Amino acid sequence: MLVGVPKEIKTNENRVALTPAGVSALVKNGHKVIVETNAGVGSAFSNEEYVKAGAEIIATAAEVFAKADMIMKVKEPISKEYDLIREGQILFTYFHFAANKELTDAIIKSKSIAIAFETVQRKDRSLPLLIPMSEVAGRMAPQEGAKYLEKVYGGRGVLLSGVPGTGPAEVVVLGGGMVGTNAAKIAAGLGARVTVFDNNLDRLRYLDDVMPKNISLMYSNEYNIRQALPKADLVIGAVLIPGAVTPKLVTRDMLKIMKEGSVIVDVAVDQGGCIETCHATTHDNPTYVIDGVVHYCVANMPGAVPVTSTLALAQATLPYAVEIANKGYLKALQTNSDLKAGLNIIDGKVTFKGVADAFGLEYHEPDSLLK
Repeated sequence: MLVGVPKEIKTNENRVALTPAGVSALVKNGHKVIVETNAGVGSAFSNEEYVKAGAEIIATAAEVFAKADMIMKVKEPISKEYDLIREGQILFTYFHFAANKELTDAIIKSKSIAIAFETVQRKDRSLPLLIPMSEVAGRMAPQEGAKYLEKVYGGRGVLLSGVPGTGPAEVVVLGGGMVGTNAAKIAAGLGARVTVFDNNLDRLRYLDDVMPKNISLMYSNEYNIRQALPKADLVIGAVLIPGAVTPKLVTRDMLKIMKEGSVIVDVAVDQGGCIETCHATTHDNPTYVIDGVVHYCVANMPGAVPVTSTLALAQATLPYAVEIANKGYLKALQTNSDLKAGLNIIDGKVTFKGVADAFGLEYHEPDSLLK
């Protein structure tokens, strides 16, 4: 199979889908890899390293898309890439379709095979290709929140840890999954008082066993969240329903009960966000203010730490990429239930229910199309 790696073009997206080590693995399995020139530079991988690993460097993204059987990316295609996608071409990347009707329509129209990192799911319901970036984004969230709590960035002027004689900041984390757990650990490690909300009592019991004592655990419902918001200096949105639109746990009217200069970091913005007033921002222009509350809603947070993020992501995606290349997409999807769960769109038909439900589209069982 001919695998193509175009350079990411989303604003300040410095990750790359395949490392030189990944190229080497694919080549050793008998495949060919083409990489757009400088695709890895933002993650500290030179063109020469890719060539040494066995890749061919290609001048433009258009050439990569034109030649490759499978395109590996990090972020979803954007409008200028839509017309480059070919019928029958495999796209293996993050998509977050349920939050993006334009992208969904474009991939349906292309009749390509869209396998989404974020919905590849093991039998134990874990999400192996989402976990690495959830870990990164979760650990970044308190770091970004702490920065924007500084007065010079529009925040209240609160130090997360406090100092002797002053109280620490109050941090609310909405969601006790991978993002929320990592966010809570970092915030607590910095000395903040942290409250984690989740609606899964078994998860709360588990977190109670493993989390430090400056983390409190609360059942997630509207009443409890409303009680917590007036005290919060930083609210971190960490809710995930795989492949589906995120429920809004903080509504517009709730902002009025929050402190002036408090900060929201909505890590869930890729799937529509769990804060009603959040919309996707970029690293170039990361924040905006509504009702005195600073909103940080960067949709590709891990892109700011690409050396860490690329290595973490690529080592998780590579085994699946090799399997697709070795078997072909049809046999790989038929025989690997993890990958089948990742199939969102094929031949213009939606095969992930969360995406179909988000836009009122017809849903097709994957097995009915994998023949």
